[in-house]
Amino acid sequence: MRELLRNGKLVTLMLGHLTVDSYVGVIPVLYPVLIGRFHLTLATVGLVSLAYSGTAAISQPLFGVIADRYGTRFTGVALTWTALTFALVGFVPTFPLLVALACASGLGSGAFHPFGALDVRALLQAWRRSFGMSVYVTSGTIGVALGPLIGIGLLALFGLHGTGLLVIPGVATGAYLLWRMRSQVRPSVAAAKTAAAAALPVPVFALAMVIGVMMSRSWTVSVFQAFTPTWYRQLGYGPEFYGPLATTLVLASAVGTVGCGSLADRYGRRTVILATLVLTIPAILLYTMFPGPWAFATAILIGFLAASTAPLMLLMAQQLMASRAGLASGLVMGLGFVTAAIGVPINGAIADAVGLQKSLMSQVILVAGTLVVAWLLPTEKEMETYSDVVPAIRPATAAATSVP
Repeated sequence: MRELLRNGKLVTLMLGHLTVDSYVGVIPVLYPVLIGRFHLTLATVGLVSLAYSGTAAISQPLFGVIADRYGTRFTGVALTWTALTFALVGFVPTFPLLVALACASGLGSGAFHPFGALDVRALLQAWRRSFGMSVYVTSGTIGVALGPLIGIGLLALFGLHGTGLLVIPGVATGAYLLWRMRSQVRPSVAAAKTAAAAALPVPVFALAMVIGVMMSRSWTVSVFQAFTPTWYRQLGYGPEFYGPLATTLVLASAVGTVGCGSLADRYGRRTVILATLVLTIPAILLYTMFPGPWAFATAILIGFLAASTAPLMLLMAQQLMASRAGLASGLVMGLGFVTAAIGVPINGAIADAVGLQKSLMSQVILVAGTLVVAWLLPTEKEMETYSDVVPAIRPATAAATSVP
């Protein structure tokens, strides 16, 4: 950990990841206010998440191709765009305009994630890559965890117009990121063609299994993060309870991400993924069957288990498509995002029919089905057969472990 934190560019990327993901963490605590302002149902309010995350998801493969071809020096611009558009959420007069603005904001997130993941991969040593990527992903998870607290604070002080203040951290961090990563180089066309020619054919079945697990995990995580505040408000709890609960859920996933990354370097990614899936089932049942103060304990379990394997899936996809790591990042994260975005309104519709408690409990069925898919994931020995070519984008200066 000390070695990773001495890497100046990696720390800068982590700061950017934390900031951009904090915006998605604000969305769930806006739900209760938006429902009252625009007279929405649980299903329709979920369209805000669908607009933001769906646009981010659909655009990520495209931005991944752009990153492979042209480089990632404008990652800070993507963050700044997200901040500027999200800050206007509290000022739109109609729900259709709100959805359109959420789409625009999601476009910046869609650009940031494959750019950042490709840069981080180039900065990490192969033998500790799972741990390093987990630390980077954790920075985004911490951002999501801080989002509810930031959102509740701004809503309490300034009402819905408090979202305007969210422009400050995004623009400031985006400008710093743009300056710090200015030395990133644009890969040559010849280098890109050489890497593509040297790579093995993409194993479509293995890649499909990786993406399938990522999609399922993203759905489960997003549903619990999105509807926990609304569920507890229905139960009669105030924001002073469900705000910290939502944060606990996300912070636990940050701890789990780092822990699972370290375990994966030792025992293998497939083993860790299967173990977390098995343990997620009782965690969901405990969380949904026993609401109240005990939920803080069970939220830790869900957060620790459900969100912790995302960096492992990302690295597996990058290794399976080593010569097109940017595209791989965009595919696995993009499809994970879009599944989460679609899953929130689906579970919202289920909640309108049978209640939020049973809707959240239905995630057990999804997790059980995902176990079958995860069993078909390639082992570490099988993954070693795929080429691990040098990433097309590397820092223009010094070695990966130096501080520029």
